[in-house]
Amino acid sequence: TMITLESLSKGQQTRAPRMVILGVEKIGKTSFACGCHFDETGALAETGLNAPVVIPCKGEEGTDSLDVTTFPTANTAEEVIESIGALFNEDHDFKTVVIDSASALEPLVFDAICRAHNVKSIEEVGGGYGKGYVESLRQWRDILSGLDALRAEKNMASILIGHVKVKRFDDPTGDSYDTYAWDINDKAASLIYRWADVILFANTKAQVRKEEVGFKKEKKRAIDTTGGRRFLFTQKRPAHPGGGRGVFGQLPYELPLDWQIFENAIADAMHNQNTNQGE
Repeated sequence: TMITLESLSKGQQTRAPRMVILGVEKIGKTSFACGCHFDETGALAETGLNAPVVIPCKGEEGTDSLDVTTFPTANTAEEVIESIGALFNEDHDFKTVVIDSASALEPLVFDAICRAHNVKSIEEVGGGYGKGYVESLRQWRDILSGLDALRAEKNMASILIGHVKVKRFDDPTGDSYDTYAWDINDKAASLIYRWADVILFANTKAQVRKEEVGFKKEKKRAIDTTGGRRFLFTQKRPAHPGGGRGVFGQLPYELPLDWQIFENAIADAMHNQNTNQGE
C-alpha cells in the first residue's frame, strides 16, 4: 500500500495505547483489561475483544475465571521481562498485553534490586535514604521499554492493572480530603503515569448521606445508589486519578465498565476529532 499523508495521520491516531486501569478490589479491572463485554442483565457476553495475553504476577489470580491466554505466573521481575521478550520475538495474533498487576509486580521489582545489591530490604539499598526506590525505577523503565518495543514493532497495546489505597491529601489551598491513590511507590507511579496514554479508574458510584446518630451528631455514610453497577472514570478528580492524551482526553468522564462501550467511546471521540479538524 502507498503511504500517504492521510495514512500517516491515521496511523498516529490509532497507535496502540499504553493504558493504566486502577480500581478498588474485585471491581472487575482484569475483566475490563481482558476485553470483556456484558449484556443488559450484567452477565458476561464476550471475552477477549482486544485479543489479550496476560502476564500474571505472583499473588494475582484475576484471570482464573476468564477464558484468555495467560503466561505462567511470573515469580520474578526477570520472568515478566522474559514474557515480554517472547511476545516480541515470536509470531502471534495478540493485540494487547496485560500485566496483572503492577501492584503485585512491585515486590518482584524490589526483590530483583535487593538480590543485585545483596540486601534483604529495599530500604537498605545503597545505605538507605530512599535510594532503593530510585534504583527500582531502572527496572520499571526496562519493563516499560519492553512494552514500548511491542507497541512499535507489533502495534500491541499495553494495560497495567493497579490496586488503590485511600490516601489523605493535604491541599495547601483548601480543605484536606481522602483520595484513591495507586498502592505502589510514588516515584514508580509518577513514572508510569507519565508513560501512559490513558489512565482509567474503576469503581461503583456512592452517594454520601448524612444520618443523625443522636446528641445532635451526624454520621456520614457512603451508599451505593446504582445497585452494584460498575463504572469507568476517564478523567482526574479530587477523589481519584485519571486522564488521557489526545483522543483519550476527549472521552466522557463516566462510562460503564465494559470494553465494548469503552471502544465505542474512543471511536466516537476520534470521529468528533476528525470532524472538527475537517471544518
